[in-house]
Amino acid sequence: MKMKDLVEFIARALVDHPDDVRVEQLEDERAITLELHVASDDMGKVIGKQGRIAKAIRTVVNAASATEKKRV
Repeated sequence: MKMKDLVEFIARALVDHPDDVRVEQLEDERAITLELHVASDDMGKVIGKQGRIAKAIRTVVNAASATEKKRV
């Protein structure tokens, strides 16, 4: 599973409007950057209280990217 698909799968499970979830992947020679876009109503659900859900998503993606040679 690609990192982009993983983030999209997690975000769709969290939000009320899963059709509005969009993930963009920007890649250079040293890093992969993922940008998550959701409906404005769902922003709080993805961020969570004090950013806990966002931090958990970052932790899962970091663990899944262990096989990659790039920073994600």
